Amino acid sequence: MRNYPPAITDRKIRFALVGCGRIAKNHINAIRTHHERCELAAVCDIDPRALEEAAGLTGARPYASLEQMLAHAEADAVVIATPSGLHPAQAVQIARSGRHVITEKPMATRWEDGKRMVTAADDAGVRLFVVKQNRRNATLQLLKRAVDKKRFGRIYMVNLNVFWTRPDEYYNSARWRGTWEFDGGAFMNQASHYVDLLDWIVGPVESLQAYTATLARDIEVEDTGVISLRWRNGALGSMNVTMLTYPHNMEGSITILGERGTARIGGVAVNQVEQWEFASPDPDDAAIKDASYQTTSVYGFGHPLYYDNVIRVLRGEAEPETDGREGLKSLEVLVAAYRSARDGKRVALPLEY
Repeated sequence: MRNYPPAITDRKIRFALVGCGRIAKNHINAIRTHHERCELAAVCDIDPRALEEAAGLTGARPYASLEQMLAHAEADAVVIATPSGLHPAQAVQIARSGRHVITEKPMATRWEDGKRMVTAADDAGVRLFVVKQNRRNATLQLLKRAVDKKRFGRIYMVNLNVFWTRPDEYYNSARWRGTWEFDGGAFMNQASHYVDLLDWIVGPVESLQAYTATLARDIEVEDTGVISLRWRNGALGSMNVTMLTYPHNMEGSITILGERGTARIGGVAVNQVEQWEFASPDPDDAAIKDASYQTTSVYGFGHPLYYDNVIRVLRGEAEPETDGREGLKSLEVLVAAYRSARDGKRVALPLEY
């Protein structure tokens, strides 16, 4: 057991946020949802306009640099919502300041950087959380329980599709977008939460082979890719991803075919139960209708539920659902896929023993 700082039970937990861009509002709203137990004490961004907007929206104290914020802000945990390639160095810096770290996906774009983040948190005796809010979707919670209860029997085949669109304007909106160093491609960035489902829902991946392509966008990384997969439980499957769907986001889905069950969670972002048939009934079947929900956002509505777990962990009431080591599982699959596409070879997991 690691020795973490004492549980915070006599006051509100203080969060600080670094990075006030596209995803920051989800974190701000989630923290506001739990205002009785936490508060946003500080915000940070190198863009003065984004910083001013975030400070005005939240009332949090603004800082123009992470160094200033760590030196002066009263914060128990710092949320990283900056470009992906910045996560590792910032996570290490935050951990060494004695604060807990909450990092958006992907936790890193390189395997060694992800391990470095986990080690830094261990050495500093702080928590490292990796945001995987889609796990809290009611639809995926039902699917996870069905697998855990072995309702499918032996799983034969699994397929994931992410058919979304990201126009040139999206990639041109910031210089870091579409780069290897700071962003990663369609798998690493946009489909990261779906890659997470490969291990979390189905189990450890035994090996994979991937192809990636940059078919339409003027970027370094892929806008389209496919992965063929074999799991350790014997199941076969594939993942198909593109950011070129015309004219708008179409589908984010996972389908599981087993000897005693078939299920498909679809919609634009795994928000609709579209197929649910099992040989044996279960009380969860009655929850199918209520689990589906309408959304126009690919982010879903899981951030408040995710923060509930973080708050409960810091209050000493729970264990983390997705810590740094859990985050490494999807990063390992991502890195394996990119190595496979680059080298034209099947890649076996784990990457190292």
